[in-house]
Amino acid sequence: MSAGATISYREALRQALREAMQRDPRVFLMGEDVGRYGGTYAVSKGLLEEFGPDRVRDTPLSELAFVGAGIGAALGGMRPIVEIMTVNFSLLALDQIINNAATLRHMSGGQFSVPLVIRMATGAGRQLAAQHSHSLEGWYAHIPGLRILAPATIDDARGMLAPALADPDPVLIFEHVQLYNTEGALSDAWQATDIRRARVHRAGRDVSLVTYGGSLGKALLAAERLAGEGIEAEVIDLRVLRPLDAETVFESVRRTHRAVIIDEGWRSGSLSAEVSARIAESIFYSLDAPVLRVCSEEVPVPYPKHLEDAVLPQVPDIVAAVKEIVSGHD
Repeated sequence: MSAGATISYREALRQALREAMQRDPRVFLMGEDVGRYGGTYAVSKGLLEEFGPDRVRDTPLSELAFVGAGIGAALGGMRPIVEIMTVNFSLLALDQIINNAATLRHMSGGQFSVPLVIRMATGAGRQLAAQHSHSLEGWYAHIPGLRILAPATIDDARGMLAPALADPDPVLIFEHVQLYNTEGALSDAWQATDIRRARVHRAGRDVSLVTYGGSLGKALLAAERLAGEGIEAEVIDLRVLRPLDAETVFESVRRTHRAVIIDEGWRSGSLSAEVSARIAESIFYSLDAPVLRVCSEEVPVPYPKHLEDAVLPQVPDIVAAVKEIVSGHD
C-alpha cells in the first residue's frame, strides 16, 4: 500500500507480517488461533492461505509451551513471531520469557542470542473484564535483556516489526486493543521506524505530556482542548519502553518546565513512576512544578462500561492535571 493511503492499525500490522514472511523464509507466525481463525483480532487473517500451515502455526492452549517452542526455534536459527492472545495470558509464560529468553545471551557469555518477537494485545476499553484488560507492559519493561515496544500509530504498527526481527535479542510488542480498528494515513516515515527513540507528536511550550500506546490519542485530544484555553502542551510518545529514551523526555521538560505522565498501568510501581523518578533525578532544577501522573485506578478493570471508563485515564483527567500545575505555578 502506498504512503498517504488510509489504512487501519490492524491492516498495518498484517502488512508488516506479510512483508516479513515474504522477505525471509526463516520468519514464521505461531500462536493460538492465528491460522484458520485469522487471529483473535483478525491481524493474521489470510496469512494461512498465503503461506501455509508450516509458517502460520496454530498452537495448543499453552502459552508456556508455545513461547518455549519459539525460543527454541530462535536459538535454532529461525525468526519466530509468537502471538499471545492478551497480555494477561502472557503471565502463563513468564518463566520462558524472563528466565530463558531474557537471560540466555548473558548466561552464555554472548554465545547465544534469542531473536524472538512476541506480539500481544494489551489494555482496556472493550469490556473484556479483568482477565483480559490489564496493561502489564510496565512489568516487562523492568526486565534486562528484553526490548519493549508499544506502537501507538499506523506508521509504528507498520514499521516496528522489521527492526524488531533484526534485533538479536527478544522483542515484545504490545498492541493496545483500542487501536486495532483505528484508521489513518500511512506516511513514508514508517520505512525508517526507529525502535530506539521516543517521538514528539506535538510541540508545545507550557507542559510536556508523556505517554505511550492507547493513551497517546487521549493526550493529543487533551492538548487540543488545552490549546483552546491558551495552554500549549507538548506530547511525547515513548514508543520504546525498554530501553527507555529518557533524553527525549528531558529535552522536552527542559523547554516546558512541567510534566504530566499518562499511563494506563496502575500508579504503584508503574512505568510512570520510573519516568517521574528519572526526571527528578536528572533535571529536577528544570521543573517549575511537581511531576503529576494520570494512571488507572488501582482495582481490577471492571466489566460494566461506565465503571471501566471511570477506572481508566480519560481526557478530562489529563486536562485537569495540566491545569493544576500550570495555574498553580505561573
